Amino acid sequence: MRYRVRHLTTYEYGEPVMLSHHAAHMRPRQVHNQTYDKVRLSIRPLPAVLRDGQLDYFGNPTTFFTIQDSHSKLEIEASFEVETSASFGLANLDGPPWESVRDELARGTQPNLEQAMDFLFPSPQVPLLAQARDYAAPSFSPGRPLAQAVLELNSRIFNDFAFDPVATSVGTPLATVFAEKRGVCQDFAHAGIACLRAMGLAARYVSGYIRTIAPPGKEKLVGADASHAWLSVFIPGWGWLDLDPTNNTTAGEDHVVVAWGRDYDDVSPIKGVVLGGGEHVVHVAVDVTELG
Repeated sequence: MRYRVRHLTTYEYGEPVMLSHHAAHMRPRQVHNQTYDKVRLSIRPLPAVLRDGQLDYFGNPTTFFTIQDSHSKLEIEASFEVETSASFGLANLDGPPWESVRDELARGTQPNLEQAMDFLFPSPQVPLLAQARDYAAPSFSPGRPLAQAVLELNSRIFNDFAFDPVATSVGTPLATVFAEKRGVCQDFAHAGIACLRAMGLAARYVSGYIRTIAPPGKEKLVGADASHAWLSVFIPGWGWLDLDPTNNTTAGEDHVVVAWGRDYDDVSPIKGVVLGGGEHVVHVAVDVTELG
C-alpha cells in the first residue's frame, strides 16, 4: 500500500516564549516492509539552529532545532509518502517455549540477542508492576510456545481494555490503566510491554500511524486521523513480532512506522525545553491518505 501522511502539531502559548530547544520524531523509519520518499518538514517560526537527519540511540530519524526569536505559537508540520507491504508472518506458531526464550535472554550470551537487551528492563513509562505479571500469567502456561502466548495476550488486552480517549493522558500512571482498564493505543501498548517484561521477555514501543476508514456513508474528515502506537516482542531466531492490541491484530501494511524505543518518552513526536510560555495548548492534525 502507498500512503501520503501529513502531521501538523501546533503549540499555542499563553505568554511569549523567548527561547526553545526541541527534538522531533516525525520522519518515517526505514524498515524491512516500508520505504518512503518526498519527506518535507516545516517549522514555524524558522529555527536559528536546525540539525535534521540525525539518528538517536535507537536509530530513529530525529530532528533537533532551536528557536531564538520570541514567539507565542509554534507549528511543526511533517509530510511524506510511504510504501508498505505485509510483514513477514510467523511460519510456525509452535516455536520455542516462552520459558526457554526468557532464560536465553536472561543469560544474554548469544550475539544475536544484543538488539533485545535495551527492552528487557523497566523504563520511565513502563515500571515493573505486579499487576502486569498477574494479568499476563494466564497466557503464559508452562511450556507454551512464545508466539501463541503473545498472540493470546494481544487479544486479551483488546477484549478487556476499553478504548476511551478521555480516560487517560500522557502522564497517567500505568498502574491506573491496569486498574481501570481504559485508555488509548499508547496505554494498551504500554500495558502489553509491561506484561511481557514482567515475564522476562523483551518488548519495545513502536510509534507511527495507521490507515483509518470512514464509517459507511460518511466522508473521511481532514485532520481527523491520529498518531498510533503498538508494541513488538523479540523472538530469538525470528526477529521482532509487531502486535497491535488496540485493533487485535499484528501490524502490517496498514501500519506506518516512525520510531521505536523503550516507551512513549523515547519516541514522542515533539519534546523540548522552553523559556517562558506560561500555560499552553497543543493541537494535532493528522491525515493518512491512501494513494493505492
